[in-house]
Amino acid sequence: MQSTLTAAHVQQLAASILRSTLHLADFGRRCPATTLLAVLFSACCRLCSLFAAARRLVQAPSHETVRRAVLAQLADLATLERRLNQALLARRPARLHRRRWPLAIDLQLQPYHGQPAHHPDELYRGQAKSGTTHFHAYATAYLVMRGQRFTLALTSVRRGEKLERVLQRLLRRCAAVRVKPSRLLVDRGFWTVGVIRYLQAARVPFLLPVIARGRTADQPGGPSGSRVFWSYRRSGWGAYRLQETGGGRTARVQVAVYRRRQAGRRGKRGFDHLVYAYWGWAPTSPRAAHEQYRGRFGIETSYRQLNEARPTTCTRNPAVRLLLVGVALVLRNVWVWLHHAVLSTPRRGGRRYRPERLRFQDLLLLLLHEAERLLGVCDEVATERPIPIDLETTGESRIG
Repeated sequence: MQSTLTAAHVQQLAASILRSTLHLADFGRRCPATTLLAVLFSACCRLCSLFAAARRLVQAPSHETVRRAVLAQLADLATLERRLNQALLARRPARLHRRRWPLAIDLQLQPYHGQPAHHPDELYRGQAKSGTTHFHAYATAYLVMRGQRFTLALTSVRRGEKLERVLQRLLRRCAAVRVKPSRLLVDRGFWTVGVIRYLQAARVPFLLPVIARGRTADQPGGPSGSRVFWSYRRSGWGAYRLQETGGGRTARVQVAVYRRRQAGRRGKRGFDHLVYAYWGWAPTSPRAAHEQYRGRFGIETSYRQLNEARPTTCTRNPAVRLLLVGVALVLRNVWVWLHHAVLSTPRRGGRRYRPERLRFQDLLLLLLHEAERLLGVCDEVATERPIPIDLETTGESRIG
């Protein structure tokens, strides 16, 4: 027997998750919670602001009412973050706690060109991107499991905050639902003494790329620091002691160097060195360490899909920006859950996943169509004067 997944099913599933976890209430008679979510989903699908989404829907409340309704639903930043994490775990895998799975950790930076709303610490400083060095930063924990690659935890990152504290918050939220990682696949931005010492003290195995520092091979005295690993003639192993600037704390890790042949431009061929630091587990070979780390790249896909469903906004309120990011990640988790629970084909040896049945963009279109069905769509634009179009002179025939 086959069933049919409709736009109403998708809208009801996403709306029920957000309404129960975010504790959304009706904002008067004109803007109930279901209407507010329909406007929010429309903004997610069209990649526009709530203002533009409200104007597009005929029976939606005014943009000012929508703005006030969103602000009325917001709690303080810590409470909102906790509720969004509950929404992310509303449809988590049933067998998640039965064994340990790899987790990927990364930072998502949203460029920001304005001033902070309340405190300068709201903005994260980083390398220049999109014409600015100021960002609203978010860190996520991503489950590396075939067919069920959920975002398990979300937290905002403030300026000057130590990355080991960010990792601690993410791991604690995963531990609250009995998720213990078999190993952490961490981005190279976490290559610091503080992060390594924290993970070693917490007994959490990890794998992360090594950043090249020190003299290069063509400089007098030869390579130094971590650049020694880039001078290897073949794949191999090593050890490295990372030290803080100024001669402070140190951290010791094991190193795997994977040297592979790579085609270059104009038919030239060279070698590429992929250097990874690990602790708490032992890869069978340098190539195995590289293959393990490749599983982390799925978190980059989740960020791409996040940007495909994140409404635009010009607000300085960090809570509103966090809400929009969290809703986009919840929609992505709904898409992953539907593929596992509804759209996959059962078979011996494991489910067969059919990604062609429902792409993420198609799920967003279903939400948009349902919002337009509930509230109507405005497909007319008011003009200052009549449209000077004569169908006879343009060669088009009149109907009737």
